[in-house]
Amino acid sequence: MASLDATPSNLPKAEGDISDSFASLSGRPSQPLPNRFRELKLRLVQGHEDAVVASWKRLLAVLRKENNLVARMGPSIIPEVRFSHFDEDLKKAKGEIEKRGVAVIRGVIPEDEARAYKFEVEEYVRQNPQTRGFPQENPQVFELYWSPTQTRARTHPNLLTVQRALMTNFWHTSPTATTNPKPNSSSSSGGTPKSQSVSLHTSLAYADRLRIRQPGDAHFALGPHQDGGSVERWEEFGYGNRHLFPSGGHGVYDAVFRGEWDAPLSQSGQDGQRKGGGYDPFNATARASAVTDLYNGLGACSMFRMFQGWLAMSESGPGRGTLLVNPLVKETAVYALLRPFFRARRGLPEGEGSERGWGKGGFLEEENWEFTGGEKMTSDLQGAVPGCGQEFPEGLHPHLELERTMVHVPEVRPGDYVVWHCDTIHAVDRKHNGTGDSSVLYIPVCPTTKGNAEYAARQRDAFLRGTPGPDFPGGEGESRHIGRATDEYVQKHCTPAGVQTLALEELPVTQNDTVNGKAAVAEANQILGFS
Repeated sequence: MASLDATPSNLPKAEGDISDSFASLSGRPSQPLPNRFRELKLRLVQGHEDAVVASWKRLLAVLRKENNLVARMGPSIIPEVRFSHFDEDLKKAKGEIEKRGVAVIRGVIPEDEARAYKFEVEEYVRQNPQTRGFPQENPQVFELYWSPTQTRARTHPNLLTVQRALMTNFWHTSPTATTNPKPNSSSSSGGTPKSQSVSLHTSLAYADRLRIRQPGDAHFALGPHQDGGSVERWEEFGYGNRHLFPSGGHGVYDAVFRGEWDAPLSQSGQDGQRKGGGYDPFNATARASAVTDLYNGLGACSMFRMFQGWLAMSESGPGRGTLLVNPLVKETAVYALLRPFFRARRGLPEGEGSERGWGKGGFLEEENWEFTGGEKMTSDLQGAVPGCGQEFPEGLHPHLELERTMVHVPEVRPGDYVVWHCDTIHAVDRKHNGTGDSSVLYIPVCPTTKGNAEYAARQRDAFLRGTPGPDFPGGEGESRHIGRATDEYVQKHCTPAGVQTLALEELPVTQNDTVNGKAAVAEANQILGFS
């Protein structure tokens, strides 16, 4: 797509709500993808076909074993960390968090304070009855971004401490990665393109929505999905980073398409990219350059969120309108990427196992799945719709066995912070069967990069106007809301570090940051107009 050096996510967006982000919620019909996706798939695995087939077989063996473990352990498989013993607990849980891609961090905000957040938000909505939400007749997810409550929560000192620890303990960059000397220049316009610098010590705020889900609700029945785009995960100008590296070979998922997803990780080269080696879910250098919204989707995130997250404002738990995750971040992401290259030779008959010796077990066996290379290749990318999140409809990704491997996060109390890796497959309870509301503020973890700083500059303008952030449905938003947060409010009620994350003041250079990280902060400050 030659036109993709323009940035669709910079364009104004229509009004809407969270349902517009997902084909399943909006009722958008599934349409066959055009032939260019078939050609794309052929290019992705060209010369590596045999290796991809072999890697698929290894992957299925791993999934069989891990799925059984996940199903047996349920919510207890989710690592937990106490904020009161943060450093100690985080160190102990590090390996499990890396494997699972999700964690519950207890007591980040004092419980009474977090519980009060919900009552403040409800009063804000009462004062502003024009507030939009989904579903319209009984909102559960509100189109709110700039309430005083959200602004204070996302800049809370405890939360910023946790975000920095999550970035520095789990993600890594190459110390040799550099940025373009001119922030506003196109990195593919000539000369040798450079990978993006990333600061893991300095976070930027991302203004997202909030949820107050009432008992009995079944409208916000969002099934298994990944955020951060859908078809972009395969596209060369999306996660493939061809806008920076026209010759290819520097995409987020290159190792997967070479059939080397499980190979040992190798050392970074001089351009900041890992040469060869397996797929690394925590390589920030590659992720920082990916374009995750090529189609200007309503709510399609264009900012690099290392971890997505929400802060609880109420008690909640399994079956009570809460989050479900598949706690196997690497293997499930790889399966989603490889699934479009394979198809079943023999389908699963109605009434599972109605034929002697044949049923779900035989259907999932590796011998029943063939590689669709060459003339057999199709344009299919199961669950991917341009402009929407990547979904996992029932039956399209059978080896993930999502009916038994999507597990609830454990019981939470107000002030607990739940985080999950940006590749994690997640969902919400189809029905809230509890007796009290399930309420959260969506607050992800975002490092400082060139792309994130560019987004933060546009988000700052939206904040000052009171309109939704650039990723979200447009319209007047909260521009006429009584009592919304303003620059004056932030300066009075937030710490200096919190004000900085909102791009309202110059970002600090942390002395223990890498040369790469310091370069990222310097470039971000230039983009934000502070130098």
